[in-house]
Amino acid sequence: MLIVLTQIVLIVSFAITFYQDLNDRKVYWFLFPIIGLCAGVLYFTNTLPELFLISVFYNLSFVFILFSVILLYTKFKLKTSFKNVIGLGDVLLFLALIFGCATISFMVLLPSALIFSLALHLLLSKKQVHKTVPLAGYMSLFFGVAFLGFWFGVIDSIYHI
Repeated sequence: MLIVLTQIVLIVSFAITFYQDLNDRKVYWFLFPIIGLCAGVLYFTNTLPELFLISVFYNLSFVFILFSVILLYTKFKLKTSFKNVIGLGDVLLFLALIFGCATISFMVLLPSALIFSLALHLLLSKKQVHKTVPLAGYMSLFFGVAFLGFWFGVIDSIYHI
């Protein structure tokens, strides 16, 4: 029962993040720890504690490398500040998601979420008032669907790959 409640809270948190980021480009800060905690609890209960810790470390390393590349690109190529390219909510979502799945799954899901976000933004950009990309919202939609797909058996596993 507790697992089902955690799954519901996770999906609702993803949905609220999607809605708020799409409409206001602002997301309540407390949603990110809730997402991280719920995703972490669900992953922790489906794997060994040692594998959970190793996955979190590698996922954090992957996100750190990704942010380093973005930082270097924005500094040298775009000649602008990091905060002008990616929002705090986007960074917090990336950090919350490191607790959610095994490293290989994370290394597949995260770039897939970024490609999905780009495609969705290009598709919807003509209808939007804001010029910025609601990356946290689009990624929340993607990860919400990915978790639902796993729980309903459409996706084989995000915890053991």
